[in-house]
Amino acid sequence: MAKTIMIVDDSASMRRVVSIALKGAGYDVLEGADGRDALAKLTGQKVHLIISDVNMPNMDGITFLKSVKQMPAYKFTPVIMLTTESDESKKREGQSAGARAWVVKPFQPERLVDAVQRLCLP
Repeated sequence: MAKTIMIVDDSASMRRVVSIALKGAGYDVLEGADGRDALAKLTGQKVHLIISDVNMPNMDGITFLKSVKQMPAYKFTPVIMLTTESDESKKREGQSAGARAWVVKPFQPERLVDAVQRLCLP
């Protein structure tokens, strides 16, 4: 059975690029247009990993990450932050909120898929 990855990004084209790379590697994909939209879609189903942007309207990625970690069903779900943000203080904030990896855009899809394979829950 395919593992499910959630992509959270306010850019539809970025969600599409990531989705194509993940589907090509055999994953199922859920999408959220921002943190609030993604939280509404986390309804208890198994999600093996979340990839989230940092800078988004309605709810940014760090706030989303903190909210996800409060949800019993997703407390241990690994999160990769995929962002244009390369500021060290932002990275530290993301790590302390529970991010397992920080990938800076532009990124190479195969490197992202490698990170997903390494961090994905069994």
